[in-house]
Amino acid sequence: MTIAVIDYGMGNLHSVAKALEHVTHENVIVTRDPRCIRGATRLVLPGQGAIRDCIGELERTDLRGLVQELLTRQAKPLLGICVGQQMLMDHSEENGGIDCLGFLPGVVRRFPADMRDEHGARLKVPHMGWNVVQQHHPHPLWAGIDHEEHFYFVHSYYVVANDDNNVLGTTDYCGVTAHVAIGREATFAVQFHPEKSSRAGLKLLENFVQWSP
Repeated sequence: MTIAVIDYGMGNLHSVAKALEHVTHENVIVTRDPRCIRGATRLVLPGQGAIRDCIGELERTDLRGLVQELLTRQAKPLLGICVGQQMLMDHSEENGGIDCLGFLPGVVRRFPADMRDEHGARLKVPHMGWNVVQQHHPHPLWAGIDHEEHFYFVHSYYVVANDDNNVLGTTDYCGVTAHVAIGREATFAVQFHPEKSSRAGLKLLENFVQWSP
C-alpha cells in the first residue's frame, strides 16, 4: 500500500508527506516516476504558487497527460491541495487567464482588490490565515470534523464550481463565497492546507487514507 505525493516541482511536497506519515503506517513517497504513480494505491496532487507555473511544470515533467488520465479513470482516491484544487477546474483568471485540467466544470476567480470588512477596513489579499469551513454536502472525508471547523488558508484565487453536487465545502471571506472543498467520485480537493491545519487537517488526511470510494 503506497501513497504517492506527485512531484512536478511545485507545492509543499515534504510537509504534505510528513503529515501523511503522521496519520498512517502506509508507505508515503514523493515521486515523479510514472510507474510509481500508476502503482500507488492513493495519490496526492499538491500545488503552490502561480497556476501557470504549476501547469507548465506538469507539462515539462510529462505528467499532465498522466494526471488527466488518472482523473478520467477515477480508479484510485486522489486528494488535491491548494493549487492542486484549482487545476481541476476548466479555467483560471490568474496570469491573464489559463485553461486548467478540465476535470470539474467551473472557474478560478481572483478575490476583489478592494475588499472591506463591516467597519470599512480594507481586507488583505491574499486571504491568509485561519477561516471557518462549512460542510456543504456530507462526505467520508468530513468524518469526525466539526461542521464549522477552522482550516488554514493562503490564496488570492478561489474556485467557483458550476455543479452544486461537486461542492463539498465553502468558506466566506467578506461576502465572497469560495468553494474550498470540491470533489466527484474518487477525487476530493481542498483550497486550504490540511498539513498546516492542526488536528482538523490531520483528521482529514487520516480520513483520506481510510477512504474507499
